[in-house]
Amino acid sequence: MGKVRKGQKCSVNGCENTSSHSVSYVEARVLEEKGLKLSPLRNRVYLCDEHYKLFKKLRKKIEKYEKWRIRG
Repeated sequence: MGKVRKGQKCSVNGCENTSSHSVSYVEARVLEEKGLKLSPLRNRVYLCDEHYKLFKKLRKKIEKYEKWRIRG
């Protein structure tokens, strides 16, 4: 049984919601650029629904810019 199922709290400082997703710390550093402080557990970051939605938006934006950079 994983940590998300066990009720791990969100890794964003100040958030007390239970996590619903787990991502690597390297990928989640995008959130730190937005001003959110993360407290990773080893090399993983656990995110609640609200913060995971923000993470997906930022990651999608970065991937789009990378795609443009490679084509051009």
